[in-house]
Amino acid sequence: MLPLTTAFPALQSLRALLSGFAQIFLQQHPGCGLLVLLAILVGAPELLAGALLGGLTSTLVAQRRSYPPADIAIGLYGYNGILLGLLLSLKLPWTPLLPVLIVTSAGLSSLLLAPWMQRMRQQGWLPAFTFPFVLLGWLLLALTAQLQWPTDTPPAPPGIPELNALQLLLAVLRGLGQVIFLDSPLAGLCLLLGLRLADGRAAFWALLGSSGGLALAITQGWPDEGALAGLFGYNASLAAIALAQVHRNPLAPAAGILLALILQPGFSAVGLPALTMPFILTCWLIRAGAQSWQRAVKDSTPTG
Repeated sequence: MLPLTTAFPALQSLRALLSGFAQIFLQQHPGCGLLVLLAILVGAPELLAGALLGGLTSTLVAQRRSYPPADIAIGLYGYNGILLGLLLSLKLPWTPLLPVLIVTSAGLSSLLLAPWMQRMRQQGWLPAFTFPFVLLGWLLLALTAQLQWPTDTPPAPPGIPELNALQLLLAVLRGLGQVIFLDSPLAGLCLLLGLRLADGRAAFWALLGSSGGLALAITQGWPDEGALAGLFGYNASLAAIALAQVHRNPLAPAAGILLALILQPGFSAVGLPALTMPFILTCWLIRAGAQSWQRAVKDSTPTG
C-alpha cells in the first residue's frame, strides 16, 4: 500500500487541517477537529470562513517553508491561524480587507511558531501554546482601535435568567465554547463530544475548568452575564487540559484551574483583552515552578 502522504495528498491536507482545529484544545484527533468545526457551524456560521482561511494559510505557509512534516500533520501549524481567523471575523465586518488581514496574520503565526518550537526542543524553552495568536491578536485589536475601523457589534444580551440547574449547565457548556468565541451551549456540547472522542480525561478536566470558572464568578459576585456566558471558564478549561496531559497527579490541573481564574481579571485591569493569555501564563508558571523544584531536589541530594 502506498503511503498516505503520496497516494492521497488531499486527504492528508484535510487531516492536517482538522487536526489544527483539534489542537485548539491540545488534541490531534481529526475527529475531534471535525466536531470543533461543527461547533463553529452551529454556534456562529459567519465565523467559519475566516477560521478555514486562517487554518489553511498557516498550514500552507508551514508546508512552503518545509517545516517538519510530522508537526504539520498533527495540526501544530494550524490552530493559531484558525484562532486569528475567528477573532478577526468576530471583530471586523467582511470587506476586501478582512481576508488580507487573516492571511497575513495567519502566515505570520507560523513564522513565529517555527523558531519557538525549535528552541523549545533544543534549548528547553517553554511551550508556545497559543502565544502567536495572542501576540498578533493584541496587535490587530490595537490597530483596529487606533484606525477606528468599524467593528461588528454583538447583539445586546437578554436579561439575566434566574439561576437554576439548567442555566448553570448551559453556562458550563458556554465556557467550553468561549475558547473559540462561541456562546452557544449546543456548540459547547459539540466541543465536549470532540474532547471525549479524543481523550476522555481531557473532557473531564475541561468540564471541571469551566465549572470552576463559573463557581468562582458567582461566589465572588462577578457580573452574572459574563459568568453565564462562560467568559470566566475557558482559560481554566484550557489550563486544566494542558496540565492534565503532563501531570498524572490531579493537583497540577486543579492548581492550574485556580491560577488561571486568578490571572484572568488582571488583564481587564490593565486594559488588555485576556484572550488565552491566562492559560498560557498558568502553564508557564506551573512548569517553571516544577522545573525549579526538581532542580532544588537534585541539588540537595547527597552525591557521596
